[in-house]
Amino acid sequence: MNHTRRKPLEPPHNPPHSTLSEPSRSLPRMVLSAVVILLAMNLRMICTRAAYTQTGALPLHLPAGWTAAEIAAFLLVFWINLFPTFDVRPVSTARNKILADGVSLLQLFLATVAAEAVCCVGLAVWPPPLPDGVSSRDFFFSMGYVFVWARYLAIAFLVEFVLFWNGILRVYFTSVQLGIRWRVAGILCGMIPIVHLYVLCRIISICHNEWFYENEKYILDHIRAENEVCRTRYPLLLVHGVFFRDFRFFNYWGRIPAELIRNGARIYYGSQQSAASVARCGEELAARIRQIVQETGCGKVNIIAHSKGGLDSRYAISRCGAADCVASLTTINTPHRGCLFADYLLTKIPDRICRGVAAKYNGALKHFGDPEPDFMEAVHDLTASACVRRNPEIPDSPQVFYQSVGSKMNRASSGRFPLNMVYPMVKHFDGDNDGLVSVESMKWGADFTCRTVPSGRGISHGDMIDLNRENIPGFDVREFYVDLVHNLKEMGF
Repeated sequence: MNHTRRKPLEPPHNPPHSTLSEPSRSLPRMVLSAVVILLAMNLRMICTRAAYTQTGALPLHLPAGWTAAEIAAFLLVFWINLFPTFDVRPVSTARNKILADGVSLLQLFLATVAAEAVCCVGLAVWPPPLPDGVSSRDFFFSMGYVFVWARYLAIAFLVEFVLFWNGILRVYFTSVQLGIRWRVAGILCGMIPIVHLYVLCRIISICHNEWFYENEKYILDHIRAENEVCRTRYPLLLVHGVFFRDFRFFNYWGRIPAELIRNGARIYYGSQQSAASVARCGEELAARIRQIVQETGCGKVNIIAHSKGGLDSRYAISRCGAADCVASLTTINTPHRGCLFADYLLTKIPDRICRGVAAKYNGALKHFGDPEPDFMEAVHDLTASACVRRNPEIPDSPQVFYQSVGSKMNRASSGRFPLNMVYPMVKHFDGDNDGLVSVESMKWGADFTCRTVPSGRGISHGDMIDLNRENIPGFDVREFYVDLVHNLKEMGF
């Protein structure tokens, strides 16, 4: 077989047929929508002042033509709240379409609030031409004009209220990238002047970037769907790491499996225990591999294993007779040489505390499906000393192609808790790392690739499995896996 790695796939920069992502098309719609909303809020006031200029008296009722125009404007406002982008054709996913509509509504809210504030100042400062003997004060404070003004403010408040809540609920319920932090910030800062505008602008920016990005991904997948770039000869077996399980209530691999399936991949999951020794997990994994091969007749599988799952997979191949059923093993951020930091902790933390922590973890893991979880057994097998002893015992099989992938954080704040806390300690003992595993420990097999971004946050242990479903500038985790699997396909696996 040809094991030469190919050049990574590069998605087109300007995919055709994009609709949501063309500002030149969305801007006229936004301007037109804003004009309609402003007319709906101001038409009655404009008509009232015009009538007063002509007759010298405030009209009790609008002329029929003006009333019809006002009703038409409010019907259009209703339509805008239902279809803010003026596009009812299916574009991207339904969730992304709702998100795009929410962003448009919030942008309209900001634009019309700013314009309406200018209108309010203008109407308050500049009265219409007044008859002789009528002062501005008398006009502004007359009962008729106070009523007109109050009705105008009530209409403006109601329209903006509906725009805002319609938009904010859409983005809160559909955005993935917004996260808990900005959702909470939006709630807490909603009544703080100036600050609430900044937070709202950040929410709009985050959600705008998300639907733009997701729409481009949708278009890219649509373009290459027929090519099935991830349709490998053998199906994929995704193997999870320590303290997690592959089960229906939690997707360990984030958005990655769906992206691979859209591009032709056939996927299975390891489903080994989340907290057990490498030997026990390896035996379970070997049984799982044989089960897949027997039930599907696929002959072999391509394993993609994250973290401790890479050690479990190596053990299954080398010691549990799974080599005949495995075409390739790709390990992702796996501690092949263990963690010196783990050795240090186990020598410093009192046994009483270790047993207490282990008991709590084991109790919780039983609820998630582990029949016999053993927290301390799993932790001990991740130490550098344990890996030094075990590596000679599980040599690579000549029948299997081995390669490895890793990542590196650039600073402690790059990772989510607890990786941000662990990163500096792992760096002290093991050097450059992803928040848990050192780069040196990740290297294994014929090829090693280390992913990071040149500046800013870097890429953490969790980022490599899309744990937080976060779009990271400079690193598209879904495209990375598409490229990875496509290379396996090109190598004949």
